[in-house]
Amino acid sequence: MASSINQNIPAHALPNFRNLGVVLRILLIVNGACLLLAVVRTTTWEAVPDDFMAQAVLVQPVLLLAVVALYGASPALARLPSGRGVLAVLAIAAAAGALGYLLASRMGGTGAFPDLLRFLVMSVVSAAVLLGYFDLRGRALSPALTEARLQALQARIRPHFLFNSINAVLSLIRSDPKRAEAALEDMAELFRVAMSDTRKLSPLAREVGLCRQYLELEALRLGDRLRVEWHTEKMPGDALVPPMILQPLVENAVYHGIEPGSAPGLVTINIFKNRDEVHLAIKNPYHAGGREQSGNKIALANIRERLSLHFDAEARLDTRISGGAYQVHITLPYLTEAAA
Repeated sequence: MASSINQNIPAHALPNFRNLGVVLRILLIVNGACLLLAVVRTTTWEAVPDDFMAQAVLVQPVLLLAVVALYGASPALARLPSGRGVLAVLAIAAAAGALGYLLASRMGGTGAFPDLLRFLVMSVVSAAVLLGYFDLRGRALSPALTEARLQALQARIRPHFLFNSINAVLSLIRSDPKRAEAALEDMAELFRVAMSDTRKLSPLAREVGLCRQYLELEALRLGDRLRVEWHTEKMPGDALVPPMILQPLVENAVYHGIEPGSAPGLVTINIFKNRDEVHLAIKNPYHAGGREQSGNKIALANIRERLSLHFDAEARLDTRISGGAYQVHITLPYLTEAAA
């Protein structure tokens, strides 16, 4: 997806053919259509696999040729007006179909589709149907709808953030007024960021700064019980990430990993870039049979949905329990403002 969903997406905008989710959907839809055609054309279930394989001999090379061509042409297609872009995609589909058919005919693999013209028509129609599907999907994820969903998701985070921050400041008002005043200033800055526009992706350095402020507030309340270890030497500060994606995970690490224990606990935050991916890993102590985990599940589901809205299938969130520690690992594509 684009770096921001706060924009006017033109009608009939072409999908991003370099997005993993788009490529997977193309492969699944075309193969699903071939399987359905095999079911319709055959008279017995036993004949379905053979018919599907006969189609695959011709369809799969053409499909791969088209996907590779669209991947390479994606930047140029994005710059074309919508009508010309659609025509260009249909032309690529026809060219891939013709090339694939000619190659298959030399190897005797056109038995399922003996007519070249009919096959070309099917290739173009299939491409048009796929474009229609992606257009409908894009309208379903239009800026207005997506903005409403993101704002609703964001609202789930703020009450927990507010509750913990106020508790941290309340503990200082009488004992250390000056420190409480400084903490209130930090809290005001945090809420200024948290209540800003949540539709745009945010630089990773800004999100890390937000988490550092949050942890400073929590340290006022928890004291030596909270220990934090940062590993950001290889962090790409210019990487764009969904806003408020790191702070809820850090908050959960404190709430579920530090607060239930009486001994000091360590929260480890490791952020680094590997090839074209950014990794965010957070680890905290795990207390089996501890406090209710429903809040943690809501936050994780929240973040998964926001990752999907921004990056489709190119981002993922994994969790695991190992060696007495709970770990959350986010992987997302490395995207900068210039690239976007």
